[in-house]
Amino acid sequence: MNKTILLVEDNATDEKLTLRAFRRSGVDNEITVVRDGAEALDYLFGTGPYAARDTSDLPAVVLLDLHLPRIDGLEVLRRLREDERTRLLPVVILTASHEEEDRLRGYRLGANAYVRKPVDYAEFARAATTLGMFWLTLNEPAPPLRRGP
Repeated sequence: MNKTILLVEDNATDEKLTLRAFRRSGVDNEITVVRDGAEALDYLFGTGPYAARDTSDLPAVVLLDLHLPRIDGLEVLRRLREDERTRLLPVVILTASHEEEDRLRGYRLGANAYVRKPVDYAEFARAATTLGMFWLTLNEPAPPLRRGP
């Protein structure tokens, strides 16, 4: 079973904090980082620079920032939920946004969870540990989709 994490994060500081927090909390899974919404979609659907990637090998969870260049996080989420291949892929919105509308839209579009990035590093590390434990250890992923009758 694939236990890769896809981190969609354009802020280099937040990326480093997330990766450090996961390492320090014992999460040693492969973490693929993409830096904007268009690259996230290319990665997940095997297009553009990721055309040779095996798209049946989906990450265990996508950690998705909202405020991204090119295509924002909510649009990425909408497209993931529209496509049969990624409809059930766990997506956790991991953002600094405190906007109630962002949270509401995220859940309406099918986010599995919405986590505000804590400003304090120790709190951020605890949040990363919790995310890692749940999504990589405790969560039972959806079974593969069956085709045909």
